[in-house]
Formats: sequence, structure tokens, C-alpha cells
Amino acid sequence: MTPLFARYRRLVGGLDAASIWAIPTLARFVFVAVLFVYFWNSAGTKLTGPFTPSFGAFSQIFPRAAEAASYNLAAASLFQKTVMVLAAWAEYALPLLIAVGFLTRFAALGMIGFVIVQSLTDIHGHGLGPTDIGAWFDHVATAVIMDQRMLWVFVLLVLVLRGSGPLAVDGAIRFLWRRPAPASPA
Repeated sequence: MTPLFARYRRLVGGLDAASIWAIPTLARFVFVAVLFVYFWNSAGTKLTGPFTPSFGAFSQIFPRAAEAASYNLAAASLFQKTVMVLAAWAEYALPLLIAVGFLTRFAALGMIGFVIVQSLTDIHGHGLGPTDIGAWFDHVATAVIMDQRMLWVFVLLVLVLRGSGPLAVDGAIRFLWRRPAPASPA
């Protein structure tokens, strides 16, 4: 039995060593494959110019205020317009930072905050019901908010906790910082 356990320990040790680079690298890949285009397309509906929010931004981010203003974007306050523009920029910048692996932990933390605010806006602002919200530990795995968004947050949390992995700008920077400085001529 001892040789079997020894083989198992070697296998597990190899998997543990590989997980150091594989888990964050795969988490970035999953984010890019599943969510990058989603967020970029969403950001594209929020701006008509770099500093000009769109009707889509007003109705998505401030649905009750938009409805109260008969969806007239001119009725949005300066604060609301600023939030709309910043949200769109965040939807462009944070996924891009994750994709290239630069400031990955910061970007992933920002995306977690973004997903939480997005979810709360969907629930309270757009009035999603129990079917869309769902619940954890139920028999239905298709709820848009509780089930789907928790998986998104989990992938992002892996990046917050483990970083970007070696195949990223952050990894290249870490490599350069660890290299010994060249000896200076005396």
C-alpha cells in the first residue's frame, strides 16, 4: 500500500505545483471567454461619445428615474450622467485589464463590485422576480442573479486571491522585479 500512497502524494504534489500558475491563468481565460465580450457590448450601449451617456445607460443604470422622466435623457442629473459615463468606462477598462493581466487583482475586485451593483440594480431597479433572482441550494441552476452571477464572482475572486498568473503583464513585471540587477563596473 505504501508505494500507492507515495505515487498519490507525488501526483498531488505535482498538481499543487501546477495550480500556482494554472488556476489564475485559467480563471483569466474563463473570464475572457465567457464575460469579456458581454461587458464590452454592454459598455457600448452606454455611450454615444466618450463623455456622453446614451439613452441605454439611463434606462439600464437608473431605470426608475428614466421611467419617471419618460426616458428623456436630458432630464438626467449631472450626477446620474457622471455615473453613467464612469460605469461605461469601467465596463471597458476593467475587463481589458483582466484580459491582458495588468493590475489584475484591482481590476477583478472592481468587477466584483460592478457585478454586485449590476445585480442590485437588476433586482431593485428593474424589479426582477424570484424566478430570475433564484436561490442558492435549490434544484434550479439557471437563475440569472444568484446562480449565474455567483459563478462570475467566483472566477473574479480567484483572480483577486491568486493574481493573474505568469502569462500576463503582471507576471512579466514580477519576473523583471525578481531578476538581479546587473553588476555595475567598479
